[in-house]
Amino acid sequence: MTILGIGLDLVTISEFAEQLDRAGTTMLRESFTAGERRYCQSKATDPARSYAARWAAKEAVLKAWASSRFARRPQIGDNPYPLIEVVNDAWGRPSIKLHGLAAEFLPRVRVHLSLTHDGDTAAAMVVLEDPGELADLIEGRSPES
Repeated sequence: MTILGIGLDLVTISEFAEQLDRAGTTMLRESFTAGERRYCQSKATDPARSYAARWAAKEAVLKAWASSRFARRPQIGDNPYPLIEVVNDAWGRPSIKLHGLAAEFLPRVRVHLSLTHDGDTAAAMVVLEDPGELADLIEGRSPES
């Protein structure tokens, strides 16, 4: 196993809520999947808190992916946010599901996610783990060498 990248992001929930509330904003539709929007809207007391944590997770994935590229361009498109989806299992535990180019560029990579909220801050930490030889392929080395 090899750690390919680590990403951490913090979001101020009140500032994020202001962005979401701006007239004419398309951020929700352009950055979050339908499943994420349903989940966050089901949190009737404070959907912005859930959106902020999911935004932090998406940013943390991008940071981890960028650090895994070893000073090369991340290569997952102009708007990668809807390609990175935060999903919850039956017990509410969050995880990352990749779509499209993100899934193509991160094959077989395990994405470990931790989300937290405290006061007006939401945070996410992501670790990208290669369970096999992906690090060798990224570096251009043959897995046999």
